Formats: sequence, structure tokens, C-alpha cells
Amino acid sequence: MAKRKLKKSVKLSSFLLILLLMLTLVGIKLYKNYQYRQTYEYKLLQINYTLDETKILIKNLNDNELEIILKKERNTNIIKFVSEKYFIFNNLDRYLEYLNKNENKEINNVITLVNVNRDRDYYKEPKATNIENKELMLVNKYHYLDENYTPEDIIKISLTYAYEGNSIDSVVYNAFKELTEDAKKEGHTIVINSSYRDYNSQKEIWESRKDLYGTRKADEYAARPGYSEHQTGYAIDVSDYYDVNDEFGKTDSFLWMKENCYKYGFILRYPEDKEDITGYSYEPWHYRYVGKDAALKIKNENITYDEYFAYYIENARSN
Repeated sequence: MAKRKLKKSVKLSSFLLILLLMLTLVGIKLYKNYQYRQTYEYKLLQINYTLDETKILIKNLNDNELEIILKKERNTNIIKFVSEKYFIFNNLDRYLEYLNKNENKEINNVITLVNVNRDRDYYKEPKATNIENKELMLVNKYHYLDENYTPEDIIKISLTYAYEGNSIDSVVYNAFKELTEDAKKEGHTIVINSSYRDYNSQKEIWESRKDLYGTRKADEYAARPGYSEHQTGYAIDVSDYYDVNDEFGKTDSFLWMKENCYKYGFILRYPEDKEDITGYSYEPWHYRYVGKDAALKIKNENITYDEYFAYYIENARSN
């Protein structure tokens, strides 16, 4: 009898142990299922993104951004946007709206144009330029300087390096002297013909063009007062001293400048075929000092300063 009871007890214990193990396994499975339901992969799949699309979103977006995506309807264009290098999440709704109005535009082109505010009218609701980092301040048709803004370290440029009446920030001056001395060694005579201009000087230039050609044409070739890089003290217009035709873009000096100016911290500010981005017609003579690091990155990535500022400076502040 005792042996029979012992066997029953052992069987009961084994049964209870197996039952407990099964319940434990079921519990683990349910918990894992619960955990998976809390993941972004599951939640994105629930709003009909594919697994591949889900992986792209999770790879490129942070938790806060994914939460915002979950509140939107599935949109395959979002996948295309987040996969692009210069994608800025804060601009997502503007990308989608701009693409909806311009269906023929490539995705990367939409990103570029929206990043530099081309989905908005020039001079409409402009921002005051952030002047904390002077060599990287952005001045264009969307960012302006106060009419009383005057650079602190403007000095007169020697006639060795410029025509009469020019002045510039001392940092830019030293960089240009190094540039032009190296250019001379290769037979190029690059001089400054226009540099720092205050608000009132720019006002006279723009208004004279406006009187001659009208507002639209004036805006293509000259900045409105307060919107000119020349007011920063970091922009220069150059020429070849021996260019009798006054066509710097057709000179060997221009070719040298285009290939080498980044080494000294300068960039070609308004490149050819970039008018939609910069807002200005091609100006082979107009250069901006932004420092060697920024100039190198802009050259290597073949982007304009407007694009660089939007992605590497403005977007970096928001992250």
C-alpha cells in the first residue's frame, strides 16, 4: 500500500511539475508576445508598413520621431524621404506638402529645396540671422541682418590685394592674403574689387537696380538691404587684375580659385546651376569665408552653403 501511494504521489508530483512547466512556457510566450506588441516594428506593421519599410524607419528615426510617424497614415514617400542623406525630420510635413504640389520633382531635390526654404516665398517671414558664430552666419533671402549691424573687426585692405576703398574682417583678410600669394606663384593675379558694405550702401545698390530693371530682376542680381552677405564682412567679390574683359569666370584665375579656395576657408557662394537653391544667378566672382573645415565639407559634398547650413548647423541644433 505504501509503495502504491508513493508511486501515485510521484506521478502527481511529475504531473504538477509538467503542468507548471507548461504554464511557465505559456506565460513566457504570452509575455514575449506582449513585449513584441510594444515594439515599433509591431506597431508600424499594424498601420500597414511592410517589414522592410519598418526596418528602414526604425534604423533612421529615434523614438520620438517614430511616435509621430505612428500618428500618420502609411505613406511610402516617407520611406523615400528618410532614406535620403540630407533628410531633416522636422521638415517631413513640408517635404510631403511640397512633393504633393510638385509631383515631377525627385525626392532628393524636394529635400534640398525645402531644407533651404524654397517652398516659401523670398523675404516672406524672414528670420534674424544668428550672429553668434560670425564666420558661419547665414545671410540670404530668408535670413537678414539688422540695419545697425556692423562687424567688429573690419580693417582696410592694402592696395596690394584690392582696389581702392575696400575693407574686410581681419580673419578673412589674412586668409585672402595667403590665398592670393599662393595664386601668384602659379601666375594668377587675384584681387578684391568689392568687400564689406554696410546696410545703407547695399540699399543704394539694390534700389538703383530696382529703378533700372524692376524688382524681380533686381532680386536676381543683388540682395536687398539687410540680406547681403557683404554686410557680414566675410564676403568678397574678386577679379583678375589683368582681365581686360572683366569676365572673371572665363579666366584661368577663376579655375584656380574654384579648385583651391577651400584650402584657405573660402567657397564659391553662388555656383552655376544652383540658382534654385541659392536664390541668386551664377556669380563666379563672389566668395564667402566660412573657415577651412566647412569649406572642405562643402567642396567634398558638392553642396551650397545654404544646404550646409540647413543640415549641419541648423539641424544639428535641433537634434
